[in-house]
Amino acid sequence: MSDQNNQASTAPSFNMQRVYLKDLSLEVPHAPNIFLEQEGPKVEVAINVGGQALAETVFESTITITVTTKINDKVLYLVEATQGGIFEIANIPAEQLDPLMGIVCPTMLYPYLRANIADAITRTSLPPLHLAEVNFQALFEQRIAEASQQGQTPPSHNEESGLILPPGMTRQ
Repeated sequence: MSDQNNQASTAPSFNMQRVYLKDLSLEVPHAPNIFLEQEGPKVEVAINVGGQALAETVFESTITITVTTKINDKVLYLVEATQGGIFEIANIPAEQLDPLMGIVCPTMLYPYLRANIADAITRTSLPPLHLAEVNFQALFEQRIAEASQQGQTPPSHNEESGLILPPGMTRQ
């Protein structure tokens, strides 16, 4: 019986404990005049993935997205949102922790962030912005490759990634 208890206490575990909107900011600085513009907007998206240890087996993962939408040189709207999640991660080898925090956790949080951004923009009377899917594994691998090219240590789960998505990563 004690062998079963010992095996259970050393078995790897990964659970999402909580998902929350940590921060949301929306600005429509040129309203109402900007609503009269006929030209289509240009959208720029920047994404940051971060995380931190809260306790021995409890971690916070965050995704921050900044969306700047402009018509000509005027900002139509600027929205910044941070989606957070609390994850219980136990008995995972250290070399697997950064990929888990940099790929799996953001992949789980991203649908919530997309919905929150679309909802916030809809409340401005503008059509919602539907952010494209993000391949967090490719972005994680890109971040590691860029860090190794520059002779730096890749950011760990305690740092933000500072990723900027190309314009093609969004659609309206």
